[in-house]
Amino acid sequence: MRLRFIAVAGCVGVLVFGVAACGDDDDNGGGGGGASTGAATAGGGGGETVKIYSSLPLQGASKDQTAAMVQGIELALEEAGGTAGDVTVEYESLDDSTAQAGNWDPGQTAQNARKVAQDDKAIGYIGEFNSGASAISIPIINEAGIPQVSPANTYVGLTTDEPGSEQGEPAKYYPTGKRTYLRIVPRDTIQSAALLTQMKQDGCTKVAVANDKETYGAGLARLMEIQAPDIGGIEIVTNEGIDKAAANFRSFAANIKSKGADCFFFAGVTANGAVQIFKDVAAALPEAKLYGPDGVCESGFTNPSKGGIPKSIAPRFKCSVATLDLQSYPGGQEFLDAFSAKYGNDNPDPYAIYGYEAMKLFLDTLAGLGDKATDREAVLQALFDTKDRDSVLGTYSFDENGDTTLTSYGIYEVGDDGNPVFASAVEAQGAEQ
Repeated sequence: MRLRFIAVAGCVGVLVFGVAACGDDDDNGGGGGGASTGAATAGGGGGETVKIYSSLPLQGASKDQTAAMVQGIELALEEAGGTAGDVTVEYESLDDSTAQAGNWDPGQTAQNARKVAQDDKAIGYIGEFNSGASAISIPIINEAGIPQVSPANTYVGLTTDEPGSEQGEPAKYYPTGKRTYLRIVPRDTIQSAALLTQMKQDGCTKVAVANDKETYGAGLARLMEIQAPDIGGIEIVTNEGIDKAAANFRSFAANIKSKGADCFFFAGVTANGAVQIFKDVAAALPEAKLYGPDGVCESGFTNPSKGGIPKSIAPRFKCSVATLDLQSYPGGQEFLDAFSAKYGNDNPDPYAIYGYEAMKLFLDTLAGLGDKATDREAVLQALFDTKDRDSVLGTYSFDENGDTTLTSYGIYEVGDDGNPVFASAVEAQGAEQ
């Protein structure tokens, strides 16, 4: 199924039974300390009111993915009539990016987390999109005891101390000593093994790795080095952290050519020099196969009309995302029908279903708690107690670390329109959940 990527609307607005209107008129230069896409609510439970926030980068290379994610979140809330049991649920979307950064911003992320932590009505936090941003928000949200669910983070150190993490992780993210963070996507232990499995299937023998030095990218690159021997037949010839602001990466490309690399993998996000390094590597190694993770598996990287890689090298590129063809999910077709009916788009970015499930998880959990739905501690415990949940993504549970039991990763190629298109699912070898 081809993935068509959604343009960001000028505002998502205040939503009452699906009627949208633009909200904040202040021009803050694109950073946005408040609800940069407005707040949403629907219906009324007749009882108390709670609030669920999201914090996602609504500007920059990831904006198409996160716009779809917000739409999925709003769809789930509208379907529930804005209620969960006897409580009314309000939703507010926050932007953790700035126009200046063109990506998530540490200061903006911290500001969002503090805003939520100071809201007595806050019962849930959906975010972050980037693992490095969650490394900032988790401790703040943890101090407030607010349950946090990420629809996109994969860095292992946020939840475990397994290979790929850094010293002191994950304990340093939880100052209260109690876990408050969960994620509904498989961590990078699974993604790395899936990518290495795909590379082996494609005939790679010597893989050069570059990373963007951020929490997510550096951690994923470490995992590639650690897991490659378990896959067998693949040698990681280099793993180099790059300067994302460099004008070019020709010296790096020349170096990996001298090492005989036949494949190249970039561990990082689009905004951190990804397009330029792929251009330079592709020029220096015209026969090499090119790979990227979910951090670049989006139209901002693959589509030349959006500043992405040239069409000439697109046939050599593959990337991974923890989403499959949406129609292949147990609740995929029903979700697509509902999404199309609401937004007029029958082919959304796959991250839309993760936004939908994150909100649905919160709503179902609140509804099941009855008069304890306003109790953060009760909500948190119920989330961690989730077992064999029947969801649009399939059946999953959470372990004691807050990690999902889902393990599937999809491999994407570049379609004729320049956007990622689902190619196949890959079962990771050498990774243990």
